[in-house]
Amino acid sequence: MKDEHKKAALNRLKTARGHVNAVIQMIEAERYCTDVMKQVSAVQGSLEKVNRILLNNHVETCVMEAVQENRVEQIVDELMETLRYTPGITGPTEEALL
Repeated sequence: MKDEHKKAALNRLKTARGHVNAVIQMIEAERYCTDVMKQVSAVQGSLEKVNRILLNNHVETCVMEAVQENRVEQIVDELMETLRYTPGITGPTEEALL
């Protein structure tokens, strides 16, 4: 993993961890539901940003390497499979809407 992506991903994950701890405390304190939901949404946003960073790193490293090694079909299949699990990046899938 590229150093800049690793640093960015770790920072985002640590931020998300802080948000999760805050949400736990809010629930324990029986805070107003919508306030808790806003914080949960912030955690989800942080995790989606981590996925974007990881995807960017994957394209810049693994995908580029596979293309250079003429493994295009394999890497495209892998990338498409990866994108199925990242609706925050690609938008909701038909399955997610059901």
